[in-house]
Amino acid sequence: MSSVSRMTPHDIHHRVRERLGGLTATVAPAPWERAVSALRSTNTPGQQGKWDDEESSAGDVRSPAWLDDGPASRKRIDPGKRGVLALAAVACAAIVVTAIMILWQRPSAQSVPPVPSSRSDAAEARHDEVVPVASVGDSPPAHPRVGETAAEIVVSVVGAVERGGIHHLPAGARVADAIEAAGGTLSGIDLAGLNLAQRLTDGDQVVVGTARAPTGGAGTASTVLSGGAVAGDGAPGPAGAAVGAPKGKVNLNTATEAQLDALPGVGPVTAKAIVAWRSAHGKFTDITQLGDVDGIGPARLARLRDQVTI
Repeated sequence: MSSVSRMTPHDIHHRVRERLGGLTATVAPAPWERAVSALRSTNTPGQQGKWDDEESSAGDVRSPAWLDDGPASRKRIDPGKRGVLALAAVACAAIVVTAIMILWQRPSAQSVPPVPSSRSDAAEARHDEVVPVASVGDSPPAHPRVGETAAEIVVSVVGAVERGGIHHLPAGARVADAIEAAGGTLSGIDLAGLNLAQRLTDGDQVVVGTARAPTGGAGTASTVLSGGAVAGDGAPGPAGAAVGAPKGKVNLNTATEAQLDALPGVGPVTAKAIVAWRSAHGKFTDITQLGDVDGIGPARLARLRDQVTI
């Protein structure tokens, strides 16, 4: 018994295996048994022969060695007050940036104008192309219709009058009205051969003091020309033609601006200057006095000498 008590548990285990091996057929050790035997042979003397359940004492309930590290062995992470403030600022900035990105990417509602139909476009195009046309009542017709009386007539008054030319008279006007519209006759003009009560029509011409006398010489008789016919003492002639000057010559003392303007080499300005000189100095007593009129030189006077009379 004393020898048994001095045996280690390993020896006892080995002895039991040997006895059990004698009872059974000899079996070669398994590979893992050989590995265990090799490991045991390298163990330190103090740890040789101990089973796993013998490594700890009965009262030792400690955790494994890798779990025995206490709080002191673990490093504590404390960012501090400044670190906390920095983390809070970063978090706020991240929240603000996220909110801005969300609002920026949000689709905004935009009103879409209604699309005009092709029919309205065509109507507007046709409306733009319409050219305004004056109504019939905006302007009087150039020629009155058959049976329609014109509101006014246009007559020509020439000869020995103050304001010869074209005059507009109301419909139904008389010869006396035409002479009055021309400012009256010059002194010494005989109106005995002129019917002052004769009704005028549109386009008539009243010739005062320049019609040919019945004896054939120059006189002061007056006449009314209408459509190429002469009413009164004169002979037939074209409407508007001056009658009474011998051989077609123009009387410088009785001619109007229109008659003087018809002379060769005399324009509207010169004709007006001749009438102005006559109003300022009286009647011409000599044809050479035309040289005193502004715009008439010796050459022009020579051309007019055979065209005028006094």
